[in-house]
Amino acid sequence: MKNMSELMVDLAYSAVLFNSKDAAEEVLKLEDKVNSKNYEIKTQSLVAARSVEDAEKLTALLEIAEAAESIANAAKDLADIVITGFKPHPVFKMVMEESEKMILRVEVELSSELCGKSLGELLLVNRTGMMIISIRRGDSWIFGPNRDTVIYEGDVLIAKGSETGSEVLKKLASGEISLEDIPDVLVDDDS
Repeated sequence: MKNMSELMVDLAYSAVLFNSKDAAEEVLKLEDKVNSKNYEIKTQSLVAARSVEDAEKLTALLEIAEAAESIANAAKDLADIVITGFKPHPVFKMVMEESEKMILRVEVELSSELCGKSLGELLLVNRTGMMIISIRRGDSWIFGPNRDTVIYEGDVLIAKGSETGSEVLKKLASGEISLEDIPDVLVDDDS
């Protein structure tokens, strides 16, 4: 729940900043999962509590789960701004642009050179300045993928990095360019 709610906040702010309905929709999908996990924690806690002492020990877990759900709900509220078409005040965008990192959501196409390769093989951080922070594969999520995580067609990559790197990663994921087409300048990017 912690990983999901943290990702939701990043995605929600990016959705508002870049008016990205794709990012906002990912927030909504994650919110459903967080709600489901919170319900599961509550149910399991009730089953596990056999005494007052057990219930007292589980209280902290329930409070953490509630806090993660509150964060998720706040992120959903931000995403709803984009979904409904409400335009934030220009000052919000100006403040958010001061951030040096952005969040990107991109789907990997079959024609992409990323398909079938591990993150370790691809070295995307070095080549694009974009770090893959999570992957949605169908209804499943991979949080904090490692160098052995393989990318497949249809994977939705959530990446964090520079605006320049985000454009390159979009083109890589769509198959528009190959790894050899990436300019060396990106390696020195501030990501």
